[in-house]
Amino acid sequence: MDEQLRTEFEALLHGHRRAVEDRIGERTAEIDILRSSRASEFTDDEHDPEGTTLSAEWTLREGLREADAAELEAIDAALDRLRDGTFGRCLRCGRQIPVERLRIRPTATLCVPCAARRDR
Repeated sequence: MDEQLRTEFEALLHGHRRAVEDRIGERTAEIDILRSSRASEFTDDEHDPEGTTLSAEWTLREGLREADAAELEAIDAALDRLRDGTFGRCLRCGRQIPVERLRIRPTATLCVPCAARRDR
C-alpha cells in the first residue's frame, strides 16, 4: 500500500474512532440517566402498559454500547494492521482486499470471496 493510501486510511480510521468514542459517551450518559430514573422511588414503569420499561431501555442502551465497544476494538485492530503493514490483506487467503471495500468498511479483515464463504 502506498503512503498516500495509508495516510487516507489512517485519517479515515481515526475519524471513525472519534465518532464511535462520542457515541459511547452519549450512550453512557443515557444509561446514567436511566440508572438515576430507576433509582427513584416513584418510578414504577413495570406496570405502565403505555410505554417501554426502564429495564428494556437500559438493556437496549447497554447492548448498543457493547456493540460500539466491539467496533472500537475493530478500529484499533485495523490501525495496528496499518502500522505493521498488513492492513488490506485478507486474513484468510492473504490476497489484497480491494481499496473500494476498505473505503466502505475500513475494518474489513476478509476479501469479498472469503467473507461470502464465511457467511454461508
